[in-house]
Amino acid sequence: MPLPASPAATSTRYEPAHSLDDFPTPPWATRALLTHVLRPLTTCLPSHTVLEPACGRGHTAMALREFFWEVQSSDIFDYGYGAVSDFLAKPYDDGSAHWVITNPPFNLSEEFVKKGLRIAREGVVIFARTSFVESRGRYERLFRDTPPSIVAQFVERVPLIKGRISKAATTTTSYCWLVWANVPQAGTRLVWIPPCRKELEQMRDYVVAPTL
Repeated sequence: MPLPASPAATSTRYEPAHSLDDFPTPPWATRALLTHVLRPLTTCLPSHTVLEPACGRGHTAMALREFFWEVQSSDIFDYGYGAVSDFLAKPYDDGSAHWVITNPPFNLSEEFVKKGLRIAREGVVIFARTSFVESRGRYERLFRDTPPSIVAQFVERVPLIKGRISKAATTTTSYCWLVWANVPQAGTRLVWIPPCRKELEQMRDYVVAPTL
């Protein structure tokens, strides 16, 4: 008799085109981005503003608030956190925020990056499956002319579950942060995010709902 499917087998994020793609990013994974990738780039984060335009229930925004001066959170659906707003439809002034950092719906990731690059003065960062860097079409539409400055690859797996986060979750899917940073650099640099879950994970991430 086959064993029941584990959360890892059911959280690969292959969603229909109309899906809200509700797979929250564990806060420790966002802290890993700031600690091991962005802090080495700049010392100015405590004075910077950041947009989180696919905030869901606020798990990423909650972690961003630990590092940035101001976090502006929104989502196209009302999850009870942040403003209700369609990032791709809403007009923003060019350069109106320092950063755009988010885990966008997979099928809209390219559009989020392109719009974010017009808004952000310092950089755009998205959380994505590592396989996002593949595809001839994506290369021609995005990476050929606007390659990320950094691919920050997790060396340990980041478990994502539909609609919630769980300390007990596991996954077979590999994830990374893709960073388009306004820094002088030739080409794309690969950065390894070292094992850090135990160091950066906090119990309150799971027992306390994010609040504004």
